[in-house]
Amino acid sequence: MQFCRLVDVSRRIAETSKRLSKTDLLAALLRDLRDEEIEIAVAYLAGEPRQGKIGTGYRMLQQARGEAAVESSLSIIDVDRALTALAETRGTGAKTERLRLLTSSATGEERDFLFRLLTGELRQGALEGIMVDGIAKASGLPADRVRRAVMLAGDVAVVARVALEQGQEGLAGYGVKLFRPVQPMLAQTAEDVEQALVELGDAALEFKMDGARVQVHRSGDEVRVYSRSLNDVTVAVPEVVEAVRALPVRDIILDGEVIALRTGGRPQPFQVTMRRFGRKLEVERLRAELPLSPYFFDVIYMDGGTLLDETQDRRFQTIREVIAPELVIPNLRTADPERAAAFVRESLERGHEGVMAKAPESPYAAGARGQSWLKIKQARTLDLVILAAEWGSGRRQGWLSNLHLGARDTVRGGFAMLGKTFKGLTDEMLAWQTAELQKLEVSRDTWTVHVEPRLVAEIAFNEIQVSARYVSGLALRFARVKRYRTDKSAGDADTFETVQRMAGMIE
Repeated sequence: MQFCRLVDVSRRIAETSKRLSKTDLLAALLRDLRDEEIEIAVAYLAGEPRQGKIGTGYRMLQQARGEAAVESSLSIIDVDRALTALAETRGTGAKTERLRLLTSSATGEERDFLFRLLTGELRQGALEGIMVDGIAKASGLPADRVRRAVMLAGDVAVVARVALEQGQEGLAGYGVKLFRPVQPMLAQTAEDVEQALVELGDAALEFKMDGARVQVHRSGDEVRVYSRSLNDVTVAVPEVVEAVRALPVRDIILDGEVIALRTGGRPQPFQVTMRRFGRKLEVERLRAELPLSPYFFDVIYMDGGTLLDETQDRRFQTIREVIAPELVIPNLRTADPERAAAFVRESLERGHEGVMAKAPESPYAAGARGQSWLKIKQARTLDLVILAAEWGSGRRQGWLSNLHLGARDTVRGGFAMLGKTFKGLTDEMLAWQTAELQKLEVSRDTWTVHVEPRLVAEIAFNEIQVSARYVSGLALRFARVKRYRTDKSAGDADTFETVQRMAGMIE
């Protein structure tokens, strides 16, 4: 299939807000794909190259930007092979040249798709739930059967190919299986614990720790640990391996959190915990310097039987029966708002993010983000300066949307960039900022309008993490715009020193 067909479908999906229309567009595309094209197209529409991180930053993309092709000549296979070669290329110069060869063969619309794909900013609306519906319609299979297979396989692209090529018989092979990680169950957000109790009634509350989500599989003496993204991280976390190997069971799959704690039990910042992951050398030395503590809150398989369809209450009871109390996440079951509020305060006072509230009668919906699990967190805010804004796509076409956020750097001067966000913006805010930012324009390119640093926005965020993408070395996690602070000037914005102190980088 020609690449332009995929790009056109992506654009049309972004332009419609109707779920059925998105599903129809996806199904029509999927029916016409063959063999490897299926996995490639599904991965791209989900916003992820099959090759993972390719190592192309914004500067390299700009340097590789030349004249676009007049006519489309690339196939989906051509693009995938080019991205594989790009991922395997070493050296900035050679990588830039290879990227230039690819983009010079692409039309303007194809190149825009590629650049957004490579920067992780492809937001065309083909979310996994809609993709599942599209696969079901294209293959003629029940959507709930496809969804279950995706949850258990952990890879929507692979399931799409199996569904389209092998049908019901192919999907029958997907069940809970040791050492094949399943997608973790996810949570929606509640404003506060009172709202959570209104929605759930009697709720199972747990500390919400800002650590690393892990899924641990054990069969006999063999133990493997998988990250939230289902990567094998066993070598990096021997503490987890030892803890699970000591349990009085033969086979088990556990869901939990791993976190680095300070002396006294308060948590280290998220980025400190993450230093332990991805390390294959000198693990024991780093373990001595930065030990990890595992906490488990769910079990989805034990001694030959799946527990996915058991209630949360039954699964948690199983946790208590086989796991030492110090390895179980701090918890409370209550319908009393006062007891629940006290539990939230305890979590926050001990340095954690907040609490999880879970419906005791709910099954484990692997990969799903539903109302059975609710997260209640204390969001933090910073007043930051807008440094630039990128033009939106899809429904936001014609508006300046993605904002570049900066904190005042009182040491080096200027502003330290802390990332970008397009979240939290209403249509009214989009229209207002598009007009105001263009009044402050100092330069622009195809994507971005750079502005005088005058406008201040109140930005809510969940955490500050180490980031190699920005010169500041830090970035905000889950940043969203609360409001514009038109009462403040850039000189009133928060400083980079404040950000560093919040991140635990300085005292």
